[in-house]
Amino acid sequence: MDAPLNRRIDHFARRPRSGLAAVPLLLVLAFSAAAEGTPPGYAVASAHPLATDAGIEILQQGGNAFDAAVAVSAALGVVEPYSSGIGGGGLWLLHRQRDRFETLVDGREMAPQAATQSMYQDAQGHAIADLSRNGPIAGAIPGTPAALDHIASAYGRLGLARDLAPAIRLAREGFALDARFAKFIAMESKRLSPAAQALLLPDGKPLPEGAMLRQPDLAQTLQRMADHGRDGFYAGPTAQLLVDGVRAGGGIWTLSDLAGYKTPERKPITIRFEGYRIVTAPPPSAGGVGLAEMLNQLDALHWTGAAGLHSEQQVIEVMRRAYRDRAAYLGDPDFVKMPLEHLLSTQYARQLAAGIQADHATPSAELPPPGEPKRPAKEGVDTTHYSIIDGEGNRVAATVTVNLIFGSAFLAPGTGIFVNDEMDDFAASTTDSNAFGLIGSSANAIAPGKRPLSTMTPSFVEGPQGVLVIGTPGGSRILTMVLLGMLDFFRGDDAKTIVGAPRYHMQYLPDRVQFEPGAFDADTQATLLRMGYQLDGLSATYGNMQAVLWRPAKGVLEAAADPRGVGTARVVLREKP
Repeated sequence: MDAPLNRRIDHFARRPRSGLAAVPLLLVLAFSAAAEGTPPGYAVASAHPLATDAGIEILQQGGNAFDAAVAVSAALGVVEPYSSGIGGGGLWLLHRQRDRFETLVDGREMAPQAATQSMYQDAQGHAIADLSRNGPIAGAIPGTPAALDHIASAYGRLGLARDLAPAIRLAREGFALDARFAKFIAMESKRLSPAAQALLLPDGKPLPEGAMLRQPDLAQTLQRMADHGRDGFYAGPTAQLLVDGVRAGGGIWTLSDLAGYKTPERKPITIRFEGYRIVTAPPPSAGGVGLAEMLNQLDALHWTGAAGLHSEQQVIEVMRRAYRDRAAYLGDPDFVKMPLEHLLSTQYARQLAAGIQADHATPSAELPPPGEPKRPAKEGVDTTHYSIIDGEGNRVAATVTVNLIFGSAFLAPGTGIFVNDEMDDFAASTTDSNAFGLIGSSANAIAPGKRPLSTMTPSFVEGPQGVLVIGTPGGSRILTMVLLGMLDFFRGDDAKTIVGAPRYHMQYLPDRVQFEPGAFDADTQATLLRMGYQLDGLSATYGNMQAVLWRPAKGVLEAAADPRGVGTARVVLREKP
């Protein structure tokens, strides 16, 4: 084994970077901590400036990171409903600094009780893609409202009503659409339901950039939650409007489905990688298991972090093997017995790493495949992430979603809520892939009350380089983006570099390596082709990573928003006495 990673950091050569069109907002502030182990202030990085402002507003009012998380989640659902909202779900990773308590709040959506394993299959047993992606039949029971109520009551200081106030104000008073929102309205205009078209195409034309969007129905729905907690969503007028709208549109929700939604807390996965401690999401996310498998394999390969082809080829191969296991074994832990102890073990990682050759690719066909996808991985612009550290050192990494753009594209009349299409994240058929090219097995088959497998990977990292709070949207590419961001952190990169660096991705099947412009130079591409890799050079970038980084030893607090999106990051210092 090479010398410990924390002794190798200063010798790590950095991967060449290419210029990107936009520059993320980055605030680097020197500080002198008032007490050892606490930051000098607080930081929020999210995918939209108004959501970041909502989090800062709540922190300025005396809320903690958990209150801010509720505010940011709710605000994101108002200002970017194409990516998230209270009609969807997510995973909230929490760290409480005073006792170092860590937990994952599972707000993943649940299949309705009337759901069946074959509900999206044709007579031959093949998945009918449109059924699981469009219209209310594609919707699973939302988890975000219950998760926000739980986080506010169990961990926050201010209460749900104050935490939701910024989002209610944004929905009621409105905001000007940015170019990204306007683009998505135009892209999805024909897919939107009548109520959604009335909101976003009021004169039969998509709202343009700069137009004011007011959502009075959504404001009223959020106000019911503020007044009555989870019962303001899962019971009463909102629940009745949701069920009536969904069923009128061909869906299968019932009032008992909504009333029966549960918000479990799950023990996070903890990984030790050289001098670092990584805390990340457990099932029903595949993210933490995949991250552990990849890091354990890199450890077995004596990965040094040095830039160049050898390092990148090792990373590609560990990605391949982790995604193979995602397809074969993982699902909802309340329904599926998974061999997690085996998958997370260093012995298993050594077995996987032993098959990696330094001079050529391992064809995915040589690894036992559970099935064959029909389409390559697609960008997940339709999920969002935010990262928060407060002045006490409490942390939140949260990835929230409605799945595809505007979810199922069905706006439940009278509610302002876009219904998700998370049923597509189940394995509708073991012979077909989902919208992100991911294959599945019976472990992720549809069942009443079951949660679909996810790749969301909200994570914390602690070690020689400090503390990192990180995550990203991106569909099947989430896990590989988070891995690359962590590897850059281990090298000593700052938050701006971590969220902006060019990315590459391998997900087992299809057997191709996708990469952003600038990720591989011409010589590296030529060598990878000679080694047997099939390459997909992308013309566009992908992902929307948000990161907060605290370096106590150097007196630096950073927050950076991905240059690929429209988000912002803010750091606020505590006033000196």
